[in-house]
Amino acid sequence: MLHKTRGIALSYIRYKESSIIAKIYTEAFGIQTYIVNGVRSSKSKTNRIAFFQPLTLLDLVVYHKNKEDTIHRISEIKCYAPFFSIPFDVIKSGLALFMTEMLGKTLREEENNEPLFHFIEQSVIYLDEAEAGFENFHIQFLMQLAHYLGFGVETTDDLENELKDNHFPHQPDTQEHEAMVQMLENGYGLSIPLDRQRRINILEKMIFFYKIHMEGLGEIKSLDVLREVLR
Repeated sequence: MLHKTRGIALSYIRYKESSIIAKIYTEAFGIQTYIVNGVRSSKSKTNRIAFFQPLTLLDLVVYHKNKEDTIHRISEIKCYAPFFSIPFDVIKSGLALFMTEMLGKTLREEENNEPLFHFIEQSVIYLDEAEAGFENFHIQFLMQLAHYLGFGVETTDDLENELKDNHFPHQPDTQEHEAMVQMLENGYGLSIPLDRQRRINILEKMIFFYKIHMEGLGEIKSLDVLREVLR
């Protein structure tokens, strides 16, 4: 049966000579996997592989047969909000890479969750449109995402106490603590001055916090990229 849904591209792997298997977070069905034939063919008249670049916002018509099927097919696809800056800005590209990896590791429900989809969608749009003040975006994204995943905290003290109870080794100084308060209480775009080391400290806390609540999170490979691009 054919269904219309919006989707957010997360990742893909090559399959056979010219196809891919793509992971997409959809508004109607949650996280899903699709096989796309011929997308890497040199004979293709359009650059359809671009639709599957990380975080691309998609309008889809998809074919889902049964709930038992793990791989589905795409009938129609187009991008409804083309990027203006993410692919061309090294910092934003690094943030998007990290965001994509975290979503790939944490989105596990194969069912619709419209509030979560809208949150991710609006976060992607904010990052693409932001001209300044997005240096802490990735940390605030994790703080907000945790609420949609069911383990968010209301205050920085709650977060610090949980980290301490689980033997996280680093304790924040006053500046770091106040920055976390501001990030937790405010939306994207608030300028919060932080040096590189304190920003890394807070990010590592959030990764540890996620590992407390999500078994098998594993190594976050894009952290090395963030450490290089965020100064």
